[in-house]
Amino acid sequence: MDVFSRTFLPAAADTGLATQTVSRHMPVFRRCVGSGDATILVTRCSRPDHPIGGDYLMLLTHRRLVVTQQTRVLHRLRLHLNTELRELSNVTWSPDPRSHSVELAATAIDGIRERFLIRTHHPKQVWQLDALLNHAFRTRLRTPTERIVATIGEPPAGARPAVFRPAPVR
Repeated sequence: MDVFSRTFLPAAADTGLATQTVSRHMPVFRRCVGSGDATILVTRCSRPDHPIGGDYLMLLTHRRLVVTQQTRVLHRLRLHLNTELRELSNVTWSPDPRSHSVELAATAIDGIRERFLIRTHHPKQVWQLDALLNHAFRTRLRTPTERIVATIGEPPAGARPAVFRPAPVR
């Protein structure tokens, strides 16, 4: 049994997900996540800016964030978000123990701001979720690599120097 399989089911059980729900979403998650990636969190979530969009299931591993959507009427599954954690920017979350929820927001590599609301059953779970998100997004060391997606007004290829060294980002 690989690392993903060993860690996925206990993480789903920690949040109280039904086995039927987990097994339904498992093939989609399996296609997105490598076998050596350990699961940190599996939970239901919603999108506060799209309240009637359907049910969402979030998978957070040490390397990836995957969110699937199940439509309300036909119960079809579709992949909503599949990205590496290092490709996310401006990741924020705000725990609210009074409403038993955590709102997670991040900007994907395509520039779209994604917001998810994760509800818990108890205020103590809010702080556990806060610690998990802190471990996944802040405490893990990642080397910042500059990525050039596109440049505007670039000189023709013949006018550029042979070696391009970007200036360090401060």
